[in-house]
Amino acid sequence: MKRLVSVTLSALAATALLASAGPPAHAAAGRAVVFSTELTPVKIFTNPNGCNKLPVDAHVLVNLTNTDVFVHADPFCLTPGLVVKEDHGSHVALGSGSFSVKD
Repeated sequence: MKRLVSVTLSALAATALLASAGPPAHAAAGRAVVFSTELTPVKIFTNPNGCNKLPVDAHVLVNLTNTDVFVHADPFCLTPGLVVKEDHGSHVALGSGSFSVKD
């Protein structure tokens, strides 16, 4: 009897944990394009997801995804982010920035 109660409680706890977990993060559909200089090719992030470090010489980010992108001044997406709407662009922090996509 003890074993049945233990198994039942374990199953209920596992179900509660799974139910409380948020939905999995999905990548944004589209591309985020980063322009650095006239001498280097643009960096293209296809279907970006989570936190993405920008190239050291990044200058402008163009959001061609289907969701908002957030530009951060640090490489780990810890600082508050500037919102870049779909089909818009923004200057980015030179040398240490990043951008994130939140679903």
